[in-house]
Amino acid sequence: MLDNKPERPVKDKEGKPIPEIQQQRNRWVEYFEELLNRPAPMNPPDIEAAHIDHPIDVNPPTTEEIRMAVRQIESAKAAGPDNIPAEALKSDIE
Repeated sequence: MLDNKPERPVKDKEGKPIPEIQQQRNRWVEYFEELLNRPAPMNPPDIEAAHIDHPIDVNPPTTEEIRMAVRQIESAKAAGPDNIPAEALKSDIE
């Protein structure tokens, strides 16, 4: 959906609007080349990564957990990426 706000003009380094499309594109290229190709700071800040310990159960699922998950799958739905229909999974645990 288009809104009725006027477009903001692309401006050169002095702040003057650039009327030509090709000049606007060139200015964008120049802007991002300057932005992305800056030298690394001489004294980068010494920032330590925050250590967050989220307890996650990384053990394989138990047989009962698998049974509970399979029971919750809705029948008559499209198979997932493994192409195994829900009915086939459910018939194996019942």
